Amino acid sequence: MPHKSADKFPAPGSNPIVPKESMSEAQTPPFRADHVGSLLRPKDLLRAREEARAGHLATAALRQIEDAAIRDAARMQAGLGLRGVTDGEFRRGSWHMDFLYQFGGVSKIQDTVDIQFHNEKGDIEFRPSALRVTGKLTLDQTIFGAEFQFLRSAVETGTPKLTIPSPSMMTYRGGNDVIDRAIYPDIEEFRHDLARVYREEIAALAKLGCTYLQLDDTSFAYLNDPTQRDYVAAHGGDRDNQHLVNIGLVNAAVANKPAGMTICVHMCRGNHRSSWVASGGYDYVADAVFNRLDVDGYFLEYDDERSGGFAPLRFVPKGKTKIVLGIVSSKKSALETKDEVRRRVDEAAKYVALDQLCLSPQCGFASTELGNALGIEQQNAKLNLIVELAREIWGT
Repeated sequence: MPHKSADKFPAPGSNPIVPKESMSEAQTPPFRADHVGSLLRPKDLLRAREEARAGHLATAALRQIEDAAIRDAARMQAGLGLRGVTDGEFRRGSWHMDFLYQFGGVSKIQDTVDIQFHNEKGDIEFRPSALRVTGKLTLDQTIFGAEFQFLRSAVETGTPKLTIPSPSMMTYRGGNDVIDRAIYPDIEEFRHDLARVYREEIAALAKLGCTYLQLDDTSFAYLNDPTQRDYVAAHGGDRDNQHLVNIGLVNAAVANKPAGMTICVHMCRGNHRSSWVASGGYDYVADAVFNRLDVDGYFLEYDDERSGGFAPLRFVPKGKTKIVLGIVSSKKSALETKDEVRRRVDEAAKYVALDQLCLSPQCGFASTELGNALGIEQQNAKLNLIVELAREIWGT
């Protein structure tokens, strides 16, 4: 059931934001009330995945449990009033690696380096699996094609939304060192093939009926952090201009965007068990990203002081793209108040027209299957808050 918050918050209209008659529910994505994609896994699904890994549950049986959980999640999203509906990434262990491993020419390896995530209580070490490019890149089958087809069948109301990692995620963590130079002695040939495979994937998804695609990208947000620029340089990248390289790569990947498909980019600073990797506003990359990246919208993290201020939004071209403000935290269990969220939307509207703005959580609720430190009821209350606020702010 939707979270009822009317008894906790001021009545609509008590905030300086006043809906304009010209504003209405966006008919194409991103929507006024949207979300990044991943959702907390139900306990029975987590248990089933553990049993499958241990060899105690058949693949077909796991698939049935996943199917049921996705149907429930689709009904939940539509019931709250969300128009963009995802499968919660319920079939994945990781938001990006499950996709990247399906490229022809990519091999799975175990990294020997821990990634340090930060949270308010301290740091946690995480050693995820990694990859190496050991052959020419190919698309052997439509990645997540069957998964999208099932999602589409499960969505009774709304637009099925698919989330995949952006092409810059292939090499961000390990840099150019992940590429076998006997296969790709020329890095530009590698980038050419990577973009080509993405174009093939996007075209194949369009044929399956995908009209809403999100490219999840940590690089653009990470590169605002000087320590991350140092990291990139240490792994063979361009410390000062890597964001320009990645813009070119993404643009090449979406160059033949199918008619009727909306493509957005989500810029994340790391999301694992309510922890993060990078800090810093969007100042370093904003001008180039907002003016050179050929996408239809941006999902931006704005949940706390780590995200910086809204001033970088002054670079957003008027009327061209939509900005989805991730003001509501997916990392914290406490439910934001309507007043505080509306005040922040009002602040953002000083730099970009209110009609170009939308609302969402700052990131997914479970970028890895373990999920963040909150419960499903708290997650749904946050999603419901976003829907209620969108109706009040934009008059929908």
